[in-house]
Amino acid sequence: MRHIHCLFIGIIALICFVSCKEKKQVYDLKQIQEVGELRVVTLSTSTSYFIYKEDTMGYDYEMARNFCDSLGVDLNIIVAENYERMLKMLYSGEADLIAYPIMVSNEMKDSLIFSGPEQISRQVLVQRANKGDTLLTDQSELVGKDVYTLKNSKYYQRLENFNQEIGGGINIISIDTDTITEEDLIGMVSEGRIKYTVSDEILAKVNKTYHNNINISLPMSFDQRSSWAVSVRTPQLAKALNRWVSKYDRTPTYQTVTKKYFEVSKQPLSAYYEIPKGLPKGAISPYDSLFVKHARGTNYDWHLLAAISYNESRFKNNLTSWAGAAGIMGLMPRTARSLGLTDEERMDPDKSIGAAVVLLDRLNVIFKKIDDKEERLKFILAAYNGGDGHIRDAQRLASKYGANPDIWYDNVRTYVLLKSNPEYYNDPVCKNGYFRGTETTKYVDDVLVAEKRFKAGK
Repeated sequence: MRHIHCLFIGIIALICFVSCKEKKQVYDLKQIQEVGELRVVTLSTSTSYFIYKEDTMGYDYEMARNFCDSLGVDLNIIVAENYERMLKMLYSGEADLIAYPIMVSNEMKDSLIFSGPEQISRQVLVQRANKGDTLLTDQSELVGKDVYTLKNSKYYQRLENFNQEIGGGINIISIDTDTITEEDLIGMVSEGRIKYTVSDEILAKVNKTYHNNINISLPMSFDQRSSWAVSVRTPQLAKALNRWVSKYDRTPTYQTVTKKYFEVSKQPLSAYYEIPKGLPKGAISPYDSLFVKHARGTNYDWHLLAAISYNESRFKNNLTSWAGAAGIMGLMPRTARSLGLTDEERMDPDKSIGAAVVLLDRLNVIFKKIDDKEERLKFILAAYNGGDGHIRDAQRLASKYGANPDIWYDNVRTYVLLKSNPEYYNDPVCKNGYFRGTETTKYVDDVLVAEKRFKAGK
């Protein structure tokens, strides 16, 4: 009898232990708020998360930050190497929330709760819309046309299926290389190098802000719903996320973030610049004396400072870029603060130019191992525009693939451009993820050309 009594007590103790252990394992909204941190996993892409001029950006990133503010917790952003790793981190408990559009499917509802921001998207045809271009308005008009897409991609599969549905006739040209991305193909359409490609509508909308001469109105697939997701183990977090988004999508903050990434033009300033009337003969801008003042005693010719300002702002002191760069030297808020300037002081030409020179000195130290000063200047300009982290990533990629990490053209410049491709920006040698390098490579060329023009008095 005593043995039975002891066994009964032991069983009760085991049940209590297991029960207590299970209670301790609960990690939902309450525990997140107690810890004071939400672990958010996402991918490094042109829409979700990226680093631009050393500032953290991205549509999903900014919304996640606003959600954390509503909860009163800190945002711990985690960037996964790929889609599969992102899901595994949520399943394993390494992350609390996926801030990235996951395609809604019944198969995944046993492990995920789809909640938070939703997107309704589809695949669309990307075609050029310059004056004189004939736009296709029906999918059947693709018969006899060349449509470029990436081999084995979902776009290729959709085109193949559609081609079979209509009995063939579309010339599907698949690109089988790891140096071309879908965004590259969209750029090629804009430039007129190819006629058509297919893209996700969300990606196409972002790229339309860089290429205003593309049309993305012709759907190529049915609508598909996608959403953020949390684990089925955190139902209270899912509810809080849904409550937040039901109010957030009607706020001015939401409208501002949406416009910033999907509507505001990100094209460079017009190349045309007319010297204002009333300036002395040979003058370049109203700020020449300030450029001369701040160039004195440095390694930089004042014409170079003027060329940087010209490409950042066209010497206009009232402009703010889509990303927040402001003033005649185009300083980002975080960069300006690191240089001792407030956001408002960026609009003071004297202080802005002075801070820009300090930034150039800082970058000169970062790239001091490049002995050739003219060569080093290209790296400095690239880092001024895109951030030194991405340029150092490109140097590491150059070294890995046998190129010269201290030479710009045909070497590091090539890998700056390749950093928009996941095959390269997910390489372990890269520390800063996705980067749209076309703007930066063009910037280096344009500043050097402008400096020569200004020195020649043109």
